[in-house]
Parts: sequence; structure tokens; C-alpha cells
Amino acid sequence: MNLESSLDSLVGIGEKTRLKFEKAGIVNLGDLLGYYPRAYERFEKPIAIRALEEGTLAAVEAELTRPIATRHVRGLSISATECSDGSDLLPLTWFNMPYLRNTIRAGVPYVFRGRVKRKGQRLLIEQPAFFPPDQYEKMTNELRPIYPLVKGLTGGMIQKAVRQVIGVEGLLREYMPVEIRERYRLSEYNYAVAQIHFPADEHSLMLARQRLVFDEFFFFILQLRSLKSKREAARSSFDIRPSKLAKKLLANLPYDLTNAQKKVWTVIERELCGEVVMARLIQGDVGSGKTIVAILALLTAAESGYQGALMAPTEVLARQHYESLNKLFGENKIPFGTVLLTGSMTARQKREAYEEIESGRASIIVGTHALIQQKVVYKNLALVITDEQHRFGVRQREMLSDKGNMPHTIVMSATPIPRTLAVILYGDLDISVIDEMPANRLPVKNCVVDTGYRGKSYELIQKQVEAGHQAYVICPMVEESEIAEETENVVEYTRRLRNVLPQSITVEYLHGKMKPAEKNEIMERFLENEIQVLVSTTVVEVGVNVPNATVMMIENSERFGLAQLHQLRGRVGRGDAQSYCIFMHTLTGKQIEQRLNILRSSNDGFEIANRDMQLRGPGDLFGVRQSGMLDFCLADIYSDADVLQQANEAAGELLERDPGLVLSEHADLRRRYELLVQKQSDHLNL
Repeated sequence: MNLESSLDSLVGIGEKTRLKFEKAGIVNLGDLLGYYPRAYERFEKPIAIRALEEGTLAAVEAELTRPIATRHVRGLSISATECSDGSDLLPLTWFNMPYLRNTIRAGVPYVFRGRVKRKGQRLLIEQPAFFPPDQYEKMTNELRPIYPLVKGLTGGMIQKAVRQVIGVEGLLREYMPVEIRERYRLSEYNYAVAQIHFPADEHSLMLARQRLVFDEFFFFILQLRSLKSKREAARSSFDIRPSKLAKKLLANLPYDLTNAQKKVWTVIERELCGEVVMARLIQGDVGSGKTIVAILALLTAAESGYQGALMAPTEVLARQHYESLNKLFGENKIPFGTVLLTGSMTARQKREAYEEIESGRASIIVGTHALIQQKVVYKNLALVITDEQHRFGVRQREMLSDKGNMPHTIVMSATPIPRTLAVILYGDLDISVIDEMPANRLPVKNCVVDTGYRGKSYELIQKQVEAGHQAYVICPMVEESEIAEETENVVEYTRRLRNVLPQSITVEYLHGKMKPAEKNEIMERFLENEIQVLVSTTVVEVGVNVPNATVMMIENSERFGLAQLHQLRGRVGRGDAQSYCIFMHTLTGKQIEQRLNILRSSNDGFEIANRDMQLRGPGDLFGVRQSGMLDFCLADIYSDADVLQQANEAAGELLERDPGLVLSEHADLRRRYELLVQKQSDHLNL
């Protein structure tokens, strides 16, 4: 048995169970160990009802004073009762759980646990979890792992399987050189894996996480260094010349480029036409105008007889890039063929796209990671552009580059990353910054409020929709969590919002677990204003351009990183109407308000990123992280900035001594690195 062994090598995992794990991306034992908990739950000791405080997560031991009564309001089932512990009474409410009438009995003691809310003058708990007192006592003060789940897969199933693997002697081989572990005080790998899943206490969890975060950064930097060394050894094989059509397009645009855009385009044009292979990052805030610079570069490559590819992280964004490109080329009578390639296209559509690309009839190719599939053969690829780079791993853009004879590379990112970190994270690239916004943009008006202002926020949304505009509402989750905390989810929230807003307003939801065709349909309807309010997870963070959307309301905003909140805010303010962003927070506290007030006082992404990094110390285990940032599982570049610096230092020194990791003492490290790269390639070629 090794880390590449199938899950059915474990006791109790048959064909049906194995398929459930595969839905979550868990194919072998290594995948299982790397399927880290997304949070940890601590069960605090029960307190008296009279000691409850608004906004806290608390448990009370009490008995129902009367049976649960259930009523139905616009398709929503509401079950309500009251409990008492002798000190006071506490109302309890559950939504869409009518079966509880036959489950929880009056006069029997239970421990009820949930987030304490205030309605009027009374405190209450909505959606409380409940336990027999003896069972709850055994759970108190444990750190219990909470895993991301898919349909049919439970947390208990994952825990049982992980415990089996951890118990296999000799399976978890240490691969990090001892001098690196000692220098940076890193725990052993087997200890780290065991404690990240089943921590003995918070200190053990901190040590485990530090080691695994170090490893994530370390291997990421090894890949960067490998890519950089390949590029430095290459000379450009393309004869690209300044484009007359690009100049014509610039002259015909209904606006002037900002000075920052002009400066960046001058550098890119010079490097495209130079003898060295270009590898450049264009870093610019949301709405700063990176896309037009990318179009000019694609046009320049095409006019010289070569192909250019633009890879976007979502089908919705890829489709909009494709349609915008065709519209712009049509209006300016630019003759080059373009083609779209995404995963949800039919087999026939893909086959036709493959033929257009291989024959060279398609000069500009736009798509998702479908562009790097093995079946895609380019005739003469000279330029590769990846949009929203923080959503792609290094291996993805390396595979796209490998499709040509060392093509020029442009990477675009709207993620505000402090320059000290960007130099490491984009270590293989030269950096250009577009630090100027178009003059016609109205600044977004921001407000930071608690849930008491939710009603007024809905009134603003209704008023904006009645004026012909649209709104986003962002929730952190897809469906109800098994954590007994008040986190809003898109499915339930959509039902509730439909009951609050007039029936003339169409409210729909969008999340990453939907099929690509469903997501595309929802976004197309939102683009056409057939949907006025879109309730979504952060899948819209890199979504399409909807200039008509003027309200962004973010629920549980304290659970998101500031850079991510800033990008979500960037979905509005794209038209000529005044736009608004409402940061709604459920939890209270000085630090939460201090962080969110940074967003209220500034629309500058880079200033926000720097202040966020200053506020968040290292090892912020239970705090927010930037979701999806550069494909890291645990690591967060802001709160783990010190570990990133250490990993960069360690990787650099190791590669100086052993550039190819060929020394015998690095054999296990090399094997681990090769497995990681192969796993990424296999996943991307699925």
C-alpha cells in the first residue's frame, strides 16, 4: 500500500463508496490525506440562558416548555418552540425541518447550540443543533474536523477513512531535507498530516498547518524556478512586427487609454517584437483596463501571421471575452478568425474548433483550461495570455506554453498583492502595473453594517431594480452547513429573498457546483436583465461584465479576505450609474470592524492588500483566507507571508546546491515533486 493506492484498498470502502469519494476528487490515498478540513468545530460548555450574548455561538442545557409548532409561509416551513433552563426562557426556530416535532420532546433535557440573535427585545437561536447532554459532554473542548462535502459523502466517512490511512505504518515518508526542517522548525510530515485532520489542541494544529503551508509554498516555488530556467534559456523564434491594425483600433476606440495603459502597452509591444521570450505580469485593479491591452497584443501576433490564445478561469468569462473580441473586430473590420473552446461544448463543436486551431484558420483562440487538453494542436502559437492568474496554478500556464515553441506569455491579475509578495509569487515574470483607473468611473459607495440593516439593504435593492438596474447578493456557502453557525447559503437565501421582494423581481441563484451549462444560462439571463437579483457564491468574483448591476451586497463579509471582498465589489461600478456595496457582517468585534472599515474608506486594491497584510498576523488558523488564491489548499499569502518568505529562501538555496534535485539525499523530495506535477497534469487532462 502506498499513497497512489486506490481507496478500495481500505476496509469498508467498496465500489459505491469509492465513487462517492471520487465525486469530491479523492481517487487515491494521497488525495484523501490532502483533503484537509475546511474548519474545526469546538463544542463549548453550556451556559445559562440569562448569560447569553447576542452574536455569540453558545450552548444551553434546557427542556422544551411546549411541543414544537410548525407553520408554512410561502412554501417555507417554520418550526418554533421555547426552552427553559430554570433561569430564563429562550425561543428556538428551525426552517424546513418539520420532522423535529416528532424528534425533540418536551420535558426531556437537551443541549441546544447555535448562533444567538436578537429580534426586538428578545434573544433567540435559529436553526440550533441539539444533543443529549451525556453525548455533548464527551464532545466538549474537542477540535472536530469539518470537511467540504458532496452529495452522499459524510464527514464521518472521511474521518474513518483518514484514520485508517494514518494508521498504516511507514506510509507517510518524510521527504523534506532535515536541515530545512531544523532551520525553519518544521514538524515531521507524518505528525503534520495526523494533526491537521485530528488536532490534539490548537498548538498541535498550528504546528501541523505551518509545516503543510511551508510545503505548499515550497513546491509552488520549485515549479516557478523550473519554468523560469526554461524561459531564460530560450530565444524568441517569432518574427513579430508592430501592428498597423492595433494602431487603427486604438484610434477608433470611443475612449483614450490611460497613461498607465499606454505605458504598459509600449513595453509589451517592444517585447513582442524583440529577440527575448516575453514573460510578463500585468497587475491592475478591477476595472483598470487590462483586457484592451491583451487584445492589442493578440492582434499584433495575428497580424504577423501567428496564433494567440487567451485562457480564462471560467466558461462565462471566456465566452464574454470571445463575444467582446468578435464585436470589436466586427466594428473595426479586422479580418482575423477567432474560436471559442470550453469544456461544456459538444463533441462536434470541439472537433470543429480543433480543426480551426490546427489548420491555422483561427488566429485568436479564447477558452478555459480546455485550451491545454492533449487533443488541442496549435499551428503556430506565439502568444499565451492567462486572465485572472490567481485562479490558475503554475502547471496550467506551463502546459499552455508547451503547446507552442516557447511562446511569449502575458499573465493578467486583478488580485491586489503587495509587491514584496508578488516578486516571489510571480518569480518567473517581469511585472507591469496599471495603477490608474479610467476617468469616467464613479467610485462605488460603501457601507459596513450588521444584520439589523438587512431590511434597509433590501429596500435599496428594490429601489435600484425599479430604476432599471440589477443587484448581486453574495453568500459564503452553497447549502446549509453542518457547522452550527449562522452562515448564509445561496439556496435557502434565494427562497427567503423571493418572499421579501415583490414577485415582479426575478431572483435566481448561482454556485460553483452547478453544471457549466446551468451556470452559463443563469449568467446569460442576468446579462440580459431577465434576472434582476443574482444570489451567488464567490463564483462571480471572476464573472462577466454587467454594467447594469449597481448593488453588491455581501453577507457574512467577515468570512472573506479583504482582497476577495475588493474583487467582489469590482463586479459593480462598471457602468455610468452610481453603484453601492454593502458589507453585511454577522459576527461583531473590534478586529472585524477594523478590517471591514478598510474597505469602506478605500477603493484602492493595493492599499487594501497592504493594510490587510499588516492587520493579519502569521498563523491566523481560524480567520479568513483568500478563497482559491493561486490554487493553494491551506496557504494564505497574507497571513502566511512569513512562511512564504522562508519557503522561497529554502527553495532558492536548495536549487543552488542541487539544481536538478539529483543528489541521493534529495531522492524522496524529487519523487514527491514529480508526483505532484504529474497529478496536476493528469487532473488538467481529464
